[in-house]
Amino acid sequence: MEPDFSPLAEHLADRGIDAYLIDADGDDANQRYLSGFDAPDPFLTCYRPDGIALLVSGLEYGRAVTESRADTVERPADYDRQQLVADHGAREADRRVRAAFLADKSVESVLVPERFPLDTADGLRDHGITVTVDNDDRLMQLRAVKTPTELDYIRDTQHANERAMDAAESLLAAADVDADGTLVHDGEALTSERVKHEIEATLLEYGCGLDSTIVAGGRQAADPHERGSGPLHAEEAIIIDIFPRDKETGYHSDMTRTFCVGEPNDTLQEWYDLTEQALDAALDAVEAGASGADVHAAACEVYEEAGLPTFRTDPTTEVGFIHSTGHGVGLAIHEYPRLSPEGGDLEAGQVITVEPGLYDPEVGGIRIEDIVIVTEDGYENITDYSRAFVVG
Repeated sequence: MEPDFSPLAEHLADRGIDAYLIDADGDDANQRYLSGFDAPDPFLTCYRPDGIALLVSGLEYGRAVTESRADTVERPADYDRQQLVADHGAREADRRVRAAFLADKSVESVLVPERFPLDTADGLRDHGITVTVDNDDRLMQLRAVKTPTELDYIRDTQHANERAMDAAESLLAAADVDADGTLVHDGEALTSERVKHEIEATLLEYGCGLDSTIVAGGRQAADPHERGSGPLHAEEAIIIDIFPRDKETGYHSDMTRTFCVGEPNDTLQEWYDLTEQALDAALDAVEAGASGADVHAAACEVYEEAGLPTFRTDPTTEVGFIHSTGHGVGLAIHEYPRLSPEGGDLEAGQVITVEPGLYDPEVGGIRIEDIVIVTEDGYENITDYSRAFVVG
């Protein structure tokens, strides 16, 4: 099922602009979403209400014709780039090719994302094309509500994520503990790096990959985005946060679990129980029409009632609940909507993570994260993984 781009057409009409233009490679979520094409080098996608046109290199032309959702696909050679290079040099030739590509479609004005190449914008303006930044980021808003096909893609990635998390937990469960409290596996210290390797190898088996993942124990777990390194230890919290991307579809998932090998101390156990309560409270607040701010507030209230700091009560705190409650997931790992004090209204079909947590270098860190689909009257939790804290 293809996305419905009619709201983008209406947005262009409201702004009095001819087309929406993207100049980026296939790793850019807006580019992948609008063009339906994945290429390693930047290419142009021009959306008009009557169709989508691509300008790609000759190298990518054949794939773009067969794989993209474009109505037309063209190459720089179609605009005599070689002669333009001879007459004006490569940089000016590329500028003229882009301008001719748009003029060929009677496009005199374009709306572009906030992160758009400056040289491309300058070149278009020099050749009479009006370039306006889309500060409303309407395309990202469109991406936020997933089609049934997109939801299935995310479910598939989440299934791979759960298999990877199980592989990581199994390593922890099989570990021995030496006299210093270090986890030992196959006669060697069990490190964050070893667990990450197991995660990444498992994801590859399911057609997924990731640039990095988080396996952070002890004091390292007190920094929410610390990737983690070195030996892991018993009786400490170990945060494992996996956010893979399916190599074929491009869609992500995201899940975090916190584990402890051996018995956690009273503070860690109390923090874990509070974080699970915060997760449940936040999930209870999820439904279409509720705001991301509402969901964030529900998580904050659990911690605040227990006397723990949050950014809501103390914007300068470096301990406690020191991040937002979650974010949208899709072609990008972090996208709209936001579960934060500025979070807007949720819509059915959006995919969000809910991930409260507590952090203090003197204690460690705790985070639990599920990924859910917003529905009209609540949510569908597509996370099928135990929340057990103690590994055993």
